[in-house]
Amino acid sequence: MVTNEVKLTEFSHGAGCGCKISPKVLKEILGTGYDNFVDSNLLVGHESSDDAAVYDLGDGRALISTTDFFMPIVDDPFDFGMIAGCNAMSDVYAMGGRPLMAISIFGWPVNSLSAEIGAKVIDGGREICSQAGIELAGGHSIDSPEPIFGLSVSGIVEIKNLKKNIGAKVGDTLFLTKPLGIGVLATAQKKKVVSDNDHNIAVKQMSSLNDIGAKLATISGVNAVTDVTGFGLAGHLLEVCRGSKVAAEICFDKLPLLPNILKYIQNDCVPGGTVRNFESYGKHLSNLSEVQKSILCDPQTSGGLLISVSSEALKEFTELMNSNALNLKSIGKIVKQIDGAETIFIK
Repeated sequence: MVTNEVKLTEFSHGAGCGCKISPKVLKEILGTGYDNFVDSNLLVGHESSDDAAVYDLGDGRALISTTDFFMPIVDDPFDFGMIAGCNAMSDVYAMGGRPLMAISIFGWPVNSLSAEIGAKVIDGGREICSQAGIELAGGHSIDSPEPIFGLSVSGIVEIKNLKKNIGAKVGDTLFLTKPLGIGVLATAQKKKVVSDNDHNIAVKQMSSLNDIGAKLATISGVNAVTDVTGFGLAGHLLEVCRGSKVAAEICFDKLPLLPNILKYIQNDCVPGGTVRNFESYGKHLSNLSEVQKSILCDPQTSGGLLISVSSEALKEFTELMNSNALNLKSIGKIVKQIDGAETIFIK
């Protein structure tokens, strides 16, 4: 779908999950030491920087609650709604759950952009909810300086199948379900140098649900899962390593990349979020070239699932992926920490 009249990205200072506050600044904001009320039924809270909160319902099931929103990463309003909604639901799938319903978070510059364009954003959100088999049941809107859209999503999971971003074990194999490079392509779009074909491939990827997460939840040897978004592959893998008390090795040449990403990097299409990400956690990475930094720290929007799989579960995992048209290759492995440091080694 193409909209010629208005380019939404010209109304926002950031793009998609690249709008995230950097890990370093976020740590300062959240790390006040304020004592929270403790609820023993809360199975997953903010402590492990996981994808969603999870609450024990007392019957073997748990409620998953998450929210995600951002400014436009594409110009087309319908695509923007689809991508933002898809990105929000990914958190539920990363926990091994399935969505139940969603409500929208909508900010709109009513004096700059028409209600008709805003309606197309909402329609995009409705479409991706329909694809996930849920209703967009309501929401809240404000008059804001920049366009904002996202969802608050409620999901359900059998507690025995709950997946977290902690639990990776030494010897696990790492997989990624979507190629990297969204932040680079979004920057190329803002600079008006992205090709139509490359842009269309990116839009299709960002609006593809990570619903494979609900299916792999039944595999006990899937030890950790997270979705890769604004902190980049390295940032989200570091969260896995930190919570699991392990380190990781990444085979850079085996990372899946979107088409022509290296060309765009050479043309200086590296987003500011990449720089902020590296400044936040670069000390935990082995020496990187500028190209490696531009890939590993690139902020993804509606990125793939990063999955840590035990050797015992590899056969079952591979069969499930292949049966769902996901022919994945290993991108690395989980290794022991050296001197207690959650380091990512790049091979």
